[in-house]
Amino acid sequence: MTVEELSHTADVILRVKAHDIPELFSEAARGMFRVMYGECSGATRTKELTLQANDLDDLLHDFLSELIYLSDVQDTVYCSFQVRVEGTLLTAALSGVPFDRSVHQGSEIKGISYSGLHIVKEGESYRTDILFDV
Repeated sequence: MTVEELSHTADVILRVKAHDIPELFSEAARGMFRVMYGECSGATRTKELTLQANDLDDLLHDFLSELIYLSDVQDTVYCSFQVRVEGTLLTAALSGVPFDRSVHQGSEIKGISYSGLHIVKEGESYRTDILFDV
């Protein structure tokens, strides 16, 4: 499982690789929050989340978009993501910490682009590139 930031002129692109789909979603979320807030540990807040979408690509987009929304309205930086995916139904247990401007500094992500967002199976693993509007 890896998360790698790729070069882009204006926005942020992450390439995420994982052994399975739940891990891919978890790593994508972890990478996104690292871009937004830096490192995170010591979770004291929890949240359960359930989402349904038409396909896995839409589900990943909706999951990351929902995390941005929840982080903003709940003033929480999420650190840990226990994700389960059955077909196109996602359930996740999120853990995080209260946002602290003096600790959590990074790049504001305004949204997730559909451009190029496609989950690809490569041998025994999965990969996706995610373009974040910053």
